[in-house]
Amino acid sequence: MIEQIVFYFFGGVLLLSASMVVIMRNPIHSALLLVLSFFASAAIWLLLQAEFLAITLVLVYVGAVMVLFLFVVMMLDINLVTVREGFTRFLPVGITVAVLMVAAMGLVVSSDYFMSDTYMVIKSIGPDYSNTKELGLILYTQYLYQFEIAGAILLVAIIAAISLSMSKSKVNKSISSEEQVIVKKTDRLRVIEMKAESNIQSKKI
Repeated sequence: MIEQIVFYFFGGVLLLSASMVVIMRNPIHSALLLVLSFFASAAIWLLLQAEFLAITLVLVYVGAVMVLFLFVVMMLDINLVTVREGFTRFLPVGITVAVLMVAAMGLVVSSDYFMSDTYMVIKSIGPDYSNTKELGLILYTQYLYQFEIAGAILLVAIIAAISLSMSKSKVNKSISSEEQVIVKKTDRLRVIEMKAESNIQSKKI
């Protein structure tokens, strides 16, 4: 009974915070609400006896990714008017995608596999059970190729991001001490002879 109350509480917090991430206009508030969503998801993982996934979610996403994103958002001068442009134009597309995702999740959850008694019962595990070990065994045996493909895709994405950032021509304003020593007066100074002109206009009284 207590587990169900805790599950519904954190589930409601997760739905509310995830919805507010999209609704909020201030990107700082959206980032903070996303952090709250990660904490609520971690609490649900704890209820499902997946401690490693919960700790990883908090340490990696909240402790690293979201803090970095928050600092970037706070330091960048984001023009909110530019960000909001096109929101109304793409709103029907977003609503359509959201409805399709909700329908797909509803079909998956209402399937015979998820509604069976064997799936709904949570197996009791002993104190010496390690879900980290079980996750590692499954990840490096059954899903080894998928894991390697995901790593290759992330490596390609990192290389592409670095190449795109380095491709832009950057103006180097550093001063070379060797060039300063061998510089001559004629290289820096040029004397121009100009005729004197009077800018004072005579006025008749």
